[in-house]
Amino acid sequence: MVERIEDALSSRSHAVLPQDKQVLAWAMTAKAAGTKVLSDPAEQTKWLRHGKTWFVGVDALPNDADGAIDGVPLSGPWEGHVEAMPLHPAQLSVVFPGYPKQDPDESDAAHRFRKERCAAHLDGLLRVGPENRRYLKEPHAWILGLPLTDVPNAPLVVWEGSHEIIREAFMVAFAGMPPSMWGEIDVTDIYKDARREVFELCEPREVKMVPGQSVILHRLSIHGVAPWGKGLATEPRMVAYFRPLMKEQKDWLRAP
Repeated sequence: MVERIEDALSSRSHAVLPQDKQVLAWAMTAKAAGTKVLSDPAEQTKWLRHGKTWFVGVDALPNDADGAIDGVPLSGPWEGHVEAMPLHPAQLSVVFPGYPKQDPDESDAAHRFRKERCAAHLDGLLRVGPENRRYLKEPHAWILGLPLTDVPNAPLVVWEGSHEIIREAFMVAFAGMPPSMWGEIDVTDIYKDARREVFELCEPREVKMVPGQSVILHRLSIHGVAPWGKGLATEPRMVAYFRPLMKEQKDWLRAP
């Protein structure tokens, strides 16, 4: 019996979806478009990090609002299981052999966290101000990842069940506050405490996929990217990510 997407999201914070011909066609087109983006010196200057081993690529893919690229539509097995909504230009996340190297301005502690904890994070919390305090500025509805290359190195890592720990922590953080004010509340400390609890209680799971597959992440999941590790792959690991924003901010905590 095939597990329902909703059940996988509820129990494991993510759902890996089977290969699909339409998704594969989109991935091939997106890879070609992404390769052009990667070859642009201006984009390289803007997005290469960690000793040029990670191309961050926020909003870098040239898709339209329904996800299509060069006339190839975005359609797949997630449809009907997550709310359909207009899509932003996808992130083009590209990891190269040797990831992560240490940037000159990166502290030893931050680099160690990236290597040992896969830079585990919650999407939507942005650093604000000179002290880099965290605020909920982008309440996402869901996260869709689509691999564009067949490279097992540096896979996505998801802490299974982490979304419920995060939900509980932020219910406390935002208690008594209207959703319109959530983005003005400094959540740095409660977030770090909740993430520490996730590390103690939740199992990290590597998610290795090939083009044509896809993954849905729960919007409250803690996730990251594993170091490159051993292997013969020389082609970069390339993934496209969509993270549309919630229509109603209150649903960021209250929806399943």
